[in-house]
Amino acid sequence: MVTTGLTHHTYPLSKLLYLSSTLALPHALTIFNQIPNPTIFLYNTLISSVLSSTNRKCETQLAFSLYERVLWDKTIRPNSHTYPSLFKACGSHLHGLALHAHVLKFLGLAYDDFVQTSLLNFYAKYGKLGVARCLFDQIRSPDLATWNSMLSAYGSGVTSEEEDTSVSMEALCLFTEMQKNPLVKPNEVTLVALVSACANLGAFCQGIWAHVYVLKYNIKLNYYVGTALIDMYSKCGCLDLAYQVFDELPERDILCYNAMIGGFGIHGYGHKALQLFEKMKFQRLVPDDVTFVVTMCACSHVGLVDEGCKVFESINEDYGKEPKLEHYGCLIDLLGRAGRVQEAEEKLKGMPMKPNAILWRSLLGAARVHGNLQVGEIALKHLLELEPETSGNYVLLSNMYASINRWEDVKRVRKLMKDHGINKMPGSSLVEVNGAMHQFLIGDKTHLWSKRIYSKLEEVGKRLQQYGHKPRTKEVLFDIDEEEKEHALTYHSERLAIAFALVASDSTAPIRIIKNLRVCSDCHESTKLISKIYGRDIIVRDRIRFHHFKNGTCSCRDYW
Repeated sequence: MVTTGLTHHTYPLSKLLYLSSTLALPHALTIFNQIPNPTIFLYNTLISSVLSSTNRKCETQLAFSLYERVLWDKTIRPNSHTYPSLFKACGSHLHGLALHAHVLKFLGLAYDDFVQTSLLNFYAKYGKLGVARCLFDQIRSPDLATWNSMLSAYGSGVTSEEEDTSVSMEALCLFTEMQKNPLVKPNEVTLVALVSACANLGAFCQGIWAHVYVLKYNIKLNYYVGTALIDMYSKCGCLDLAYQVFDELPERDILCYNAMIGGFGIHGYGHKALQLFEKMKFQRLVPDDVTFVVTMCACSHVGLVDEGCKVFESINEDYGKEPKLEHYGCLIDLLGRAGRVQEAEEKLKGMPMKPNAILWRSLLGAARVHGNLQVGEIALKHLLELEPETSGNYVLLSNMYASINRWEDVKRVRKLMKDHGINKMPGSSLVEVNGAMHQFLIGDKTHLWSKRIYSKLEEVGKRLQQYGHKPRTKEVLFDIDEEEKEHALTYHSERLAIAFALVASDSTAPIRIIKNLRVCSDCHESTKLISKIYGRDIIVRDRIRFHHFKNGTCSCRDYW
């Protein structure tokens, strides 16, 4: 190139820079520094090539130093090809905001969709979904990559359970809009985002549609699509279908095993989860951090304490790793759920790292379930230091006081919440009927079928009485008389969802419900009886696990 003079031409030089940067970056920089007046095209090529390197930390600094040289060079200006790579490399929200300001300064408002999509991905990365959606809506004819960017953003920018539901709803609505465009056809990335949204919502019908689409259009069932389908069927309460997908995968990586072990765990099949954990090791797959978490959780859900402790010990003894914070969290939950609250507290205090709020909350929950007020108060003290504005911390202790009729302490805790401006997250339940999702809050009367729902609730209440059901009024955490407590229990969100499903769905169809909080013991007992009285399978996914109610029994065997 030197002898033929091609080094004076931008296009062949860009190819040389790209190739050199992938093989020997110092050599590429040497070539670049010998170019008398590099064009913005060459700068863009080198910045993009540098950021494609595996050593991202060092190369990010180099890429931004090259961008700084562009800014100092008065003969060139950044263009639409300068920014997409830089947005991907942004290490903080503030850096991205500064870069966005540069986009407006140098490109104005006339930048292309490629830059717009890069901005969208950046804001989604940092949880600014509203800004990301605003940017998406400004693109006149989004291509498949842009649709996928927004759909994937809805699956990655969630910060709370409440947001999880609403954001997943947005993802399904956006996919519906995408289907109206005949020029855009879903691919693997689209379907993973769609299936993940269905999993979060428990939207079984939409999840089935996505799976059928994969089969109908011969979309490759790779690790990512397979793992998403396993997770979706597990979270929709169809463990058999989840295992069928797992079994039919031509190859399985650690992600597939993690999803299936996790599925067994939340459905209460701890022994099957352990068997799959052992099978995975025979396949010479090395467990990762998530594998240990889902396996220990599976043990926790069914009280396999010794087995779960062995899994925890194997992290160091068999694999030479140090247990991380999340593994200690699983151990605390495992011991606390089994009633070994004192031992759980000792393990927590003996950790080599500082416990976070999740661990103290797990201990507080165990103390509440097993009535250990002393440990509960200690846990809350630490929680208030770590998360003074999280309502769940106050609610757990308040519930503990209420269960032993210490109403003055209940008032004190609630006053503390009020003084800090903290509101309790309302209980809500989602139920899928005929492919549509319906949401209910406690005492909800906003549904179009409200009159029929409350009429059905009255009928259900009478039939429960006939079967000898006695309301567990200790679950009502207010100092009111017994009759009012019984009345309050009747209108919990899952009761409304069940009543609606009994009225609106086919009498042979399973009732699938997702609740954002832990199911209370009275609703648990009532649902067991309702499954027997009405001959319906009722599948409830609460904040902790699945409950399969059938013929008056629950799959959790009252251990949850």
